[in-house]
Amino acid sequence: MKLLNKKVGFILTGSFCTFNKTIEQMENIKKQQAKIIPIMSYNSYNFDTKFGNSKDFIDKIENICETKIIHTIQDAEPIGPKHLTDIMVVAPASGNTMSKLACDIIDTPSLMAVKSHLRNNLPVVIAPSTNNGLGANMVNIGSLLNRKNYYFVPFKQDNPITKPRSIVFDAEYLIKTIELALDGEQIEPILL
Repeated sequence: MKLLNKKVGFILTGSFCTFNKTIEQMENIKKQQAKIIPIMSYNSYNFDTKFGNSKDFIDKIENICETKIIHTIQDAEPIGPKHLTDIMVVAPASGNTMSKLACDIIDTPSLMAVKSHLRNNLPVVIAPSTNNGLGANMVNIGSLLNRKNYYFVPFKQDNPITKPRSIVFDAEYLIKTIELALDGEQIEPILL
């Protein structure tokens, strides 16, 4: 078990349609006896959507991780200085989050968690889920693909007929991407 005793920071951002499959993978990571530190963006922590109520997601995540969710900038900042994580996972990574990471904007708990974690020169796994990934947001994805310590979960078009610019990560590749990123390798292919 490659994730045994690994400290995995796990960030959920506002692509709510992928929360159920993301949380399922969180459970699989926990089964490998990793320690998961859950982190949520402001919106993912506070918004109820047609995909579910925030309280239900929070309860489920905290039950899986056996700890409270980090959901403030102040609580996310010590992650790097205290060496709380071996790897950081952003799943789902919304277009907004990827854009801000590409531009080094740090104004949410999720962005602060990534920045703080990167202080230690450790891997960050990005699982993209955005309606504009093949549009204006592609430049930000390209920027992150070319940076040290960023690794992408393979992704594909969400629905090429009705949402031709939308992309979503394939959850089945999440754990394998994490395992390879811990060894400094990008899983291939990235585009499915």
